[in-house]
This record gives sequence, structure tokens and C-alpha cells, in this order.
Amino acid sequence: MAKYRNNLPQLSDRLFISYGGLETSLVYYEKISLPCFASFPLLKEKSACEWIKNFLRTFVNIAQKYNVGFILESNTWRASPDWMTKLGYSNEDFININQKSIELLEDIRNEYETDKFTIVINGCIGPRSDGYNPSFIMTSEQAQEYHSKQIEIFSKTNADMITAFTLTYPEEAIGIVNAAKKFQIPIAISFTLENDGNLLTGQTLKEAIQMVDKVTQNGPIYYMINCVHPSHFQHLFDLNEDWTLRIHGIRGNASKKSHDELVQSTEVDAGNPQEFAEDNLKLLYKLKNLNIFAGCCGTDYRHAEQICKLITPLFNQIKSNQN
Repeated sequence: MAKYRNNLPQLSDRLFISYGGLETSLVYYEKISLPCFASFPLLKEKSACEWIKNFLRTFVNIAQKYNVGFILESNTWRASPDWMTKLGYSNEDFININQKSIELLEDIRNEYETDKFTIVINGCIGPRSDGYNPSFIMTSEQAQEYHSKQIEIFSKTNADMITAFTLTYPEEAIGIVNAAKKFQIPIAISFTLENDGNLLTGQTLKEAIQMVDKVTQNGPIYYMINCVHPSHFQHLFDLNEDWTLRIHGIRGNASKKSHDELVQSTEVDAGNPQEFAEDNLKLLYKLKNLNIFAGCCGTDYRHAEQICKLITPLFNQIKSNQN
């Protein structure tokens, strides 16, 4: 039975973190080839599973050190039907890999969680198309049908929730939310932004969130922002509008480069972890319900450590002043 599915602890005012760039760490530091940027094939190898556990333990230890909650996320961003078929995996593999991803996270939670240290298990899903340059746009009905298969699998595991990362347009988000509703599992939505603060389709974040909320009756438990440096979208929240209350999480890139520049890069751009943390702190002052911090491309344990070191002493004070 899922432990927190009906009472997600990050919906409170507590501070939570998650891990940094798994795939970029594998590609650039471990020199492991990831076709289609998919890390789920590692789940088929015992030694690779142990590497993933050790990678996660590094971040869990940081969260424990600073007494903040932790969200464990499965490495299944590419483990949806089209991508798995493209990479030569069967339908049986599709089921087994998504199930195994959650079982691996359960092992970590069983190892670390205490009454004072909370760990949430999150099933990760990604877009049907490319997360930086979508080749086609689905209707919400098509998106619901496509993503239902993976969401149904997660709903039958001990995952507490699901998050859909690197989405580039609201119709896909709507379909995912409706699928999650069908299988009665909480869903968070995370949009990819360009360096101008807009979605890759040119829509504003405000338009996307309001559209998804209107069509799904506020279906997502919250929203996140991913795959862009936190300095690039701070201006979106200067007016302190009500829609910004729906944003709980930031999963920023380490680099300030554009997506096109990152795609062309031959080495990782880890940016400046201290500056990364400082820019996340600025967002904490702007977003009243922001309480989840994680890293996307190019981030690692240094970014998580800096966020905890800088934000933890100020978090409760800032939240108290906002209320």
C-alpha cells in the first residue's frame, strides 16, 4: 500500500528537496551512453541498480543532514510506450521496468525513513515527444490514452504520487491529469520553460497553468518548473498573482545556456552551485507556496548542498512573513 498517497506531506509548509541531474551525471561523469537520454535500461542490471541507489543516497544524506524532507523519483522519464518500443523493449519490459523503478525507491525509503525524516516516492513520467523540441502536439484525449498505460502501472505500485516532467504544452498536461484522475493517484505537472520564461510553444506559464486548471478543475496537486536556470523566470512573479500560488516546486538547470546551446554541448555545464542556490532563494521570496527544490540538467550533489545550506535557515522565517 502507498504510504502517503492520501496525505502528501509536501503539501504542508515543510521544505523538501529531490535529487539532481541523473542523466547528465551518467553521460558526462560516468561516460555511459544513454540512447534517447533514457536511464531506465540500467534497471535491468544489478550493478547499475546499485549505482542508482548510491547516487540517490548521496542526496538523501544531504536532506537528512539539514533535516528537510526528500522526494525520491523513479528514473522512468523515458519509460513510456513509444520510447521503449523505439529502444527495442517489449510490453513485458515496459511493465516490469516501471514496477521495478518503484521497488528500488522503496528499498531506499526503508533504509532511511524515520518518524522525523520523511521520504515520498514519486513515479516520474516524461513527454511523448522531445522535452526540448516537440515534434508533434497531441490533443488532450490522445495524451490521456497514451499516458494511461504508464500511469496505470504506477497506480498499482506503492508510489505515493506521479510527476510529469518537461512538458511543453498544456494539452498533454490535461491528458495526463485526466489519466491520473481515472486511476486515482495524485499528479503534479512540471513545464519546461525557455530562457524568456515562456513554454517552448510560446505560451506563457500563466496561460498554461490556468488552462490546465480550468479544464481539469484544478486537477494537479501542484505545478513545478524544470529545465531552465532559475534566474530566467524570476520576472514572471513580480505581480504576485493568484495563479502563482499553484507553484510548489523548481527543478532548475545548472546552466544559463539555452536549450539549443545545451543540445550542442559536448561537456556538462555545472554552472555555479552557489549562484544557483541564491537564485532559488530569490524565488522563495516571490512564490508563497514554493517548498520543493531539485536539480535538472547539469546539477549534482553540490547544488543540493548549497540549496539546503542557504535556504534551510531562512525557510520558516520567509514563510511566516508571507503569511
